[in-house]
Amino acid sequence: MRQGLTCHRHFSVLSDFQQLGYASWMADLLEKALQAVRRLPHGDQERIARVMLALANDDTPEAIDPSHLEDVLEGLAQAQRGEFATDAEVARAFSRFGA
Repeated sequence: MRQGLTCHRHFSVLSDFQQLGYASWMADLLEKALQAVRRLPHGDQERIARVMLALANDDTPEAIDPSHLEDVLEGLAQAQRGEFATDAEVARAFSRFGA
């Protein structure tokens, strides 16, 4: 098995509906996180904001845990073959997380 494979955090393989659902879920999650951060002392808020900005501006590929590599490679192979979850399957998966 190859180690050190990286994967970008971009989801261009999702359908427009899937991207919209993901974006909505992430916007809700981000808003909850921001509400929690707003309750923290000013210094903590500033440190968290700096980390968030650093992460948002980082296009460095993320390392893949070797224990997940086989599943990641299979997912990439499925994407190359055009095998994607239906919009209904994605909606059901998101609904399990309240999205």
